[in-house]
Amino acid sequence: MIPDGWHLNQDVDDFLARAGEFLRSRPALHNTPLTDIEKLRIRGAAQHEAEVPVFGRLEADGEVHAIFYLTPRGRLGLTPLSVEQTDALATCLTRLGRSPSHVIADQETAGAFAESWQRHTSATPVPFWRTHLYRLGTLTPPQPRPEGRGRTTGGQDREQVVRWCREFCVDVGEQRSIDLIDVGSWDDSRFGDRHFTFWETPDGTPVSMAAATSIVGGMVRVDPVYTPAHLRGRGYAGAVTVEASRAALAAGATDVVLFTDPDNPTSNALYQRIGYVRIADFAGYEFS
Repeated sequence: MIPDGWHLNQDVDDFLARAGEFLRSRPALHNTPLTDIEKLRIRGAAQHEAEVPVFGRLEADGEVHAIFYLTPRGRLGLTPLSVEQTDALATCLTRLGRSPSHVIADQETAGAFAESWQRHTSATPVPFWRTHLYRLGTLTPPQPRPEGRGRTTGGQDREQVVRWCREFCVDVGEQRSIDLIDVGSWDDSRFGDRHFTFWETPDGTPVSMAAATSIVGGMVRVDPVYTPAHLRGRGYAGAVTVEASRAALAAGATDVVLFTDPDNPTSNALYQRIGYVRIADFAGYEFS
């Protein structure tokens, strides 16, 4: 244990045994830690990387109140922390000799850690991600509903799925995923473990796509949703998002969430129309 109640761990299974209940207590807010840590658990990242992941839990009176995780590739994920707690964490990481390449968390925590890390290391934080987090309330199919139907993708759709994911990354400036796709490392990209749904026109032509994570802690995250530019404005994105959301509920998800670009009023309005409710804002900072 380090000062201020932080307990460190490099064994993902032991960490989840101790902190899993806390993560599952707020699955919507904790959706990114849930999926990132599950991916580390499944892939056994410690067996393939020069550095092992580091996990930390903040305890008081025998209860976990917050966690962090630092992946071998430098991704630091946090649940909500106070300014004092982010400063203690920055002290911990510098003592360990571990330097995150970037941090993602709720907006207040991410900003507080970025400032703490800059004070401790002089590294300049550069914002690279701003997003609204939405949680599904009552699913409401769009009206009017576009002609066609939803369809779960299969092996024959892989080429189109990969192509559309790359086009999505170009649209949002997600260079790391583009690089992984281009070198054939699809499984290492953030899309490699997703379940994809197409919206097809009556003649069977795919016109829009939505992906979803597997259920972790009762939560499914819909991400990404993509419609080629020349097919937008016809209701396809709403229809395919409803299909992916309905499939998540049918599979047993208690919380279905998605992130949106704050600068895209069209998508934010769309998701609200089909039943999603904004619950938080998140941010990410890279460190030079």
